[in-house]
Amino acid sequence: MRTPWLTAAVVAAVALSGCTAPVALSDSDARVQVVTTTGILADLVRNVGGDRVLVDSIVPDNADAHAYEPTLRDVRNVVYADVAFSNYLLLEAQNVIKALDANLRGGVPNISLAEGATKYAAEIIPLVEDASLDTIWLGMRVRGAGRQYGANRSSDVLLSATHVSGPGDLVAYLTGSFGDPEFYVNSVDGFDPADGYKDDTAALPPDAHTHMSWAFTEPGVYRLTMEARLAVAQGSKPVPLGRQTFTFAVGVDPHSVGGTVLGAGHADIAVDVDERRMYLYADPHGGGEVHQEVYDPATTVIEVPNKALKQVPSGRGYRFLGRPGDKVYQLPQAVLGRHVHGEIDPHLWQDVGNTQSYVELIRDTLIGVDPGGAVEYGRNADAYLAELTALDTYVAETIASIPPANRHLVTTHDAFGYLADAYGIPVAGFVTPNPATEPSLADRVKLTETIRNLRVRAVFLEPNLRARSSTLVEVAGEQGVRVCPIYGDAFDDTVDTYVRMMRFNADSLKECLS
Repeated sequence: MRTPWLTAAVVAAVALSGCTAPVALSDSDARVQVVTTTGILADLVRNVGGDRVLVDSIVPDNADAHAYEPTLRDVRNVVYADVAFSNYLLLEAQNVIKALDANLRGGVPNISLAEGATKYAAEIIPLVEDASLDTIWLGMRVRGAGRQYGANRSSDVLLSATHVSGPGDLVAYLTGSFGDPEFYVNSVDGFDPADGYKDDTAALPPDAHTHMSWAFTEPGVYRLTMEARLAVAQGSKPVPLGRQTFTFAVGVDPHSVGGTVLGAGHADIAVDVDERRMYLYADPHGGGEVHQEVYDPATTVIEVPNKALKQVPSGRGYRFLGRPGDKVYQLPQAVLGRHVHGEIDPHLWQDVGNTQSYVELIRDTLIGVDPGGAVEYGRNADAYLAELTALDTYVAETIASIPPANRHLVTTHDAFGYLADAYGIPVAGFVTPNPATEPSLADRVKLTETIRNLRVRAVFLEPNLRARSSTLVEVAGEQGVRVCPIYGDAFDDTVDTYVRMMRFNADSLKECLS
């Protein structure tokens, strides 16, 4: 048995809770012990496994799979599991994947359903994000998998800031789902090589991307030096991947600095694990991630224009930027909350046809673990696949009955690309590109114009993400449109199975948009 992976924060949290949560999996139950990452996957396994399996999920109902922190109970379940199912494609928080991979016993099947289901005819689509911001949208990205070094999905690529020059302070931070900032770079307190620049380091898995905000306290030219390392496993000696200096023109003419100017579209400070080098990976024309190209940091300037000047919002959480009302230059995070993702949209189950591919992979995996149950698993899977075929027809016919002019989905979470693609209901709008501050007048105007120009009848919120959605609710109220529920990643007390979730979503869309 491998040493359980656990953070000090998790240990403390569980200790405070008294460890009262019951543990589902054990070594004294004759059934096949199955752990999944999410409740949706657990429901699929129960339908295939029937009475021969005992299933528990790491991420509980009502929680956000993108940000959940595993507990001691979760780790204990993983240790006893005979088989594990994750969605992956970077859907789950990296700590969930690490807890799963580090604590499974040797030889236990560890199945990434979204990737494996493509062999069963699942159809995947790229995750194309276009926030249409007034300034450049700058994140961090890891390209490549690093397999030649033994890297896997639990490995970390460490992007560390080692030096900043400029007239003021530079802070790169991520705003969590509930407004709490997490720092990636903070020049205020300097950079400490003695601890490996721990306080100024972003950790990403291979083939991942993350959003963040960038704030500058004074106008002028800033130069940020960063280095990248690959930590193949916890405790292993990092593999150096390169060092680069990136130039920002803040509130000054970027052309006076010299070189190619990036001032719009989507860009990332990127590290290529396979080529062991760093560069800018950008699409200055705003065509989405699939159109990004490589730019040399030595001859490229990132523009932070005067229109990026913002006031520091009130609240203790933003004291690091200055006092409320102070002006800072800021490139916005663009997407609310912790959201590390890859090139492929991981929410495959919003297309029922893809879920059928999941079911076939689950069936074959359970047969491999428990050959004596092959007949039962096959019979259960056949019955469930027939139910899903009927469900697919129901969702398609229900959404098709909505007048075409009304089929516009406005929501807060980019989890519905497969629903849009499979059933013809395009995602028409999002809330605000900048969760670090109150939505600007321009942000609200964009959303208002989307609702007004398309004559949107309703906007849709996921129950577990309602705390993020005050702006959408306010704009909907101003425009006199309904606020209706839709389920993306998680169940709750109302909707507790995949079939009920998809039927509920179809019914909610029809009722609110027709």
